[in-house]
Amino acid sequence: MIEHLYIHIPFCPNICPYCAFYKESAGRERVETFLDALLLESGRWASRLRPRTIFFGGGTPSALSIPQFEKLLGGLRDQLDLSALKEWTIEMNPATVAADKAVLLRELGINRVSMGVQSWDDAVLKSLGRTHDAEKAEESFQVLRTAGFDNLSIDLIFGVPGQSLDSWGQSLERSLRLAPEHLSAYGLTYEEDTEFFQKLGRGEMAPDEGLEADQFELTSEMLGTAGYLQYEVSNYSLPGRHSLHNSAYWSGNDYLGLGPSAFSTVGSKRWRNIRETGLYSETTAVGKTAVDFEEEVTEALKLAERAAFGMRTLEGLPLPEAGRWEQELSNLQKEGLVTRTPERWLLTPRGRLLADTVAEIFV
Repeated sequence: MIEHLYIHIPFCPNICPYCAFYKESAGRERVETFLDALLLESGRWASRLRPRTIFFGGGTPSALSIPQFEKLLGGLRDQLDLSALKEWTIEMNPATVAADKAVLLRELGINRVSMGVQSWDDAVLKSLGRTHDAEKAEESFQVLRTAGFDNLSIDLIFGVPGQSLDSWGQSLERSLRLAPEHLSAYGLTYEEDTEFFQKLGRGEMAPDEGLEADQFELTSEMLGTAGYLQYEVSNYSLPGRHSLHNSAYWSGNDYLGLGPSAFSTVGSKRWRNIRETGLYSETTAVGKTAVDFEEEVTEALKLAERAAFGMRTLEGLPLPEAGRWEQELSNLQKEGLVTRTPERWLLTPRGRLLADTVAEIFV
């Protein structure tokens, strides 16, 4: 049985200039047709699904209306065996949080929210193209608490042009005052097909690697002092509040992705759904597969991916799985990027700064 389910909700009220995930503006009729297709797709997999985790990503899943959520979540609850479900996460934009919607989501079984605050500095939020300000983000956080959510995550972005070390530190402090169970802190990346990538190419934006390193180190220091465990390079949690869904990805577990652009890895197969909502909906509605890409996942590739992701986590890479890369890891050890214990290879604090460089030896 497949234990981990990802559902991609592609609709966004606003297209942020740094985001490379598949997304589009919503129209009511288009959303309804999409929801019909999504429930058809999930129904076809129902006999092979007994999810321990479900994750609604996007896009902006919280942009759906209350009737649309009732249709989607009610349909999933009717179709799927949820007796083993431990964690049901939804990504939310602070601008789309409302009290009645939050109460409904909690009543229908969602028990974890990942809220894309990104910054508590209004100037930085403006440069990121966000539609909320810091005041709205804090109000939304409190709305979710009042609705009964006791597992909240705040997403933040550092390395934003114009964002000082002091601004970043203040964002961390304000996040800690709210005492979320989980924090994600990502360095800004310039992804193709985004406005920021185009500005980078034109020389209108440029990363400051030294400042980003200082921001990363400040994050580890401040969150560690506050009792948060850095269980993955970009993710911090209070004890027992790590993301079960994301941890399953990093461990190489099978997962099913539904919706346009969603990836799945089941057994020796990996595939991606069509990256266009209308075509995805039309194809699914007539009983055809929505897959537009498929590949074989060999055991060697699985091992390499587990190694690359594992090295980013506190679990590291167990010695029995490290044989293929023993020489490369020894070289990285001499450079101070990794360390070896009697059981496993782990990143050093400096290695966490250069985690992508370390990952290159595996893939």
